Amino acid sequence: HNLHNLSSGINAEYGDPNGFSDPYPAVKLGKTKIRDRDNYKPKCLEPMFGLVYELDCTIPLESELKVQIFDYDYLSGDDLIGETKIDLENRYLSTHRGVCGLPKRYYTSGPYKWRDSQTPKEILEDWCATQNLSPPLWQGNCRVKVAGVLYLLSDYEVKGKVHKDWGPADDRLALYVLLDNKLVPEHIEQRTLYNPLRPEMAQGVIEMFVDIFPKSREIPPPINITPRAPQDLELRVIVWNCSDVVLSDLSLAGEMMSDIYVKGWLKGQDKKQRTDVHYRSLNGEGNFNWRFIFPFEYLPAEEVMVIKKREHFFSIDKHEEKHLAVFCVQIWDNDIFQADDFLGVLELHLNRMPKPSKFAKTVSLDDLIDNDKGKEVQVVSLFDQKNIKGWWPCYCDYDPSIPRELTGKIEMELEVLTKEDAESKPAGRARDEPNENPRLKPPDRPATSFSWFTSPWKSIRYILWANYKWYIIGGLLLLLIIAFILIFLYSLPGGVAERLLGMLS
Repeated sequence: HNLHNLSSGINAEYGDPNGFSDPYPAVKLGKTKIRDRDNYKPKCLEPMFGLVYELDCTIPLESELKVQIFDYDYLSGDDLIGETKIDLENRYLSTHRGVCGLPKRYYTSGPYKWRDSQTPKEILEDWCATQNLSPPLWQGNCRVKVAGVLYLLSDYEVKGKVHKDWGPADDRLALYVLLDNKLVPEHIEQRTLYNPLRPEMAQGVIEMFVDIFPKSREIPPPINITPRAPQDLELRVIVWNCSDVVLSDLSLAGEMMSDIYVKGWLKGQDKKQRTDVHYRSLNGEGNFNWRFIFPFEYLPAEEVMVIKKREHFFSIDKHEEKHLAVFCVQIWDNDIFQADDFLGVLELHLNRMPKPSKFAKTVSLDDLIDNDKGKEVQVVSLFDQKNIKGWWPCYCDYDPSIPRELTGKIEMELEVLTKEDAESKPAGRARDEPNENPRLKPPDRPATSFSWFTSPWKSIRYILWANYKWYIIGGLLLLLIIAFILIFLYSLPGGVAERLLGMLS
């Protein structure tokens, strides 16, 4: 007999002191042993193996299949996490035909193509023989009598609705008869793992299924259960402008202002990017024309990002983490001699993000999906739309018990590209070369936007002179008058003495 063993493990009990394990599968059948160390999953408690093993065996001489999960170790011997045992002879001789699960429909092509070594009609005939029943009595292709019961194809299918990949009518009806008689359906087994050293304690669960085929028949190829490979994508975010940002600082001139900059990142990635600083914003506006670029891996079927990272500097392997595709953007106030002030935040779920507004004046907190009023908002998927531009609200929620406060509005353009599209349409971060797709010009900021620490002459011109011009002129005139009076008083005694000496002479 030939055996297909397809397995994937979940919830494996940890085997290392750090709370994780590096699991890999092993199978044993008779004298055949396979320890698949090359396919270990580093730092993982829920590994997805997606592996297929084909083994030859002779039943009943080799009837016990043992599936084990080991913890991979570099220096010491590998530790057994847990194992499960399957009696193949019991399955092969079962009256419910436990050798290969039966699907709900009979497909001869397509992704659900029949994977058994016998057709449903052949299986029905063999099953009747093993049950000491008369052979199936067919009345055309749509009617059959089995064990004195008449089965009609019309009882299982809607007339006229036949899928293009379905097989012949008699095979389809034979499959329905088999399922009605409680033969084993197609399913995924969840088997508990136990360790012989602690037999009373479960060590995890393994998901798998086993097919048994006689080598006397043509053996169908195994189905492909390799885990889906993530797509290489690139998220480009252009931060155009900010508006109505709260002013948190008091300038030397006594005016409320903020030195605004924007920070952005994908949740789960450690690398954050930030814009340059729009200094001395007096009206809450900020101009940036700044591009963020975030490469990432994405699984469309699960709608999650796959992030590979090392646990610490000395880690040899990278482990995988799955995160929702969420882009975070924050508005900050830049400070030189103290920590920067947090002004507002916005989190956008790229699969389900609120549709932006075209104009800043129409933006409010009601545009958020989880708004306080429970208002239903229109949502879009960036992966479907590919590109989206507009205004979103930013808010501050230090205390969840207090209603959110609108602390700013931000205009952005988000675009997601495949790796091939990103290479054909190159673009640099910030405004660096290649500054294309689209080309970003330096922002048109007012002349008052500068850092007083690095531009002292501009500080004198735009801060002191602009706000205290008449005070400065008045002070200078007062100093001139005082100097004139002092000179007059200083020269007065000498003139009087010369006048007296002239009169005496």
